[in-house]
Amino acid sequence: EPCFADSDETLTRAAFGDAVSYDELRERGWAQRPRKEAPFAQGGFLTPSGRCVIDAPGLGVPDYVAPYESAASAPELAARYPLAMISPPARNFLNSSFVNVKSLRDIEGEPILEMHADDAAARGLADGQLVHVFNDRGRSTCRLRVTSGRARAGVVNGLGVWWRKLGFDGTNVNQLTHQRLTDIGRGPTFYDCLVEVEACA
Repeated sequence: EPCFADSDETLTRAAFGDAVSYDELRERGWAQRPRKEAPFAQGGFLTPSGRCVIDAPGLGVPDYVAPYESAASAPELAARYPLAMISPPARNFLNSSFVNVKSLRDIEGEPILEMHADDAAARGLADGQLVHVFNDRGRSTCRLRVTSGRARAGVVNGLGVWWRKLGFDGTNVNQLTHQRLTDIGRGPTFYDCLVEVEACA
């Protein structure tokens, strides 16, 4: 296609149009674009006063708020699913981004669940075996990595997030998290997630 034969100059001119002088960019190596808008420069914040609020009196002093799923807030659930699961991105992925890049998948190897040695011993689990991590919302299969440094007792790390089609059984740890939103920020409660782990049959 003709577009794949475009020169660097053609691409640069198309990207900036009249907003930046191509000749100035070539001569100086950089160019400043005119600023069309500066959000909130004239105020207009969505607060009662219309001003930016640094200390919000309605929120009070920061305090510990128990997770939605924990032994303190949901003891019956914690009795069935005693491990808290977090799902940080694997080192070579950015959440589920870059999982499609084979060279990065090759470095990561396979979906990993990190577990403290004490928790693994209590369940008769060994480093390197396949395990199911599960709760009422779903189940995922991972390779167990037993550690005493990266996962603290009572917490498992479901590294990923692997695309479902690349998981051991077409699943990933996202299937275990809740759709509930946080109370103030309205973000997802990814880290309020209780699970249990068992050996694959």
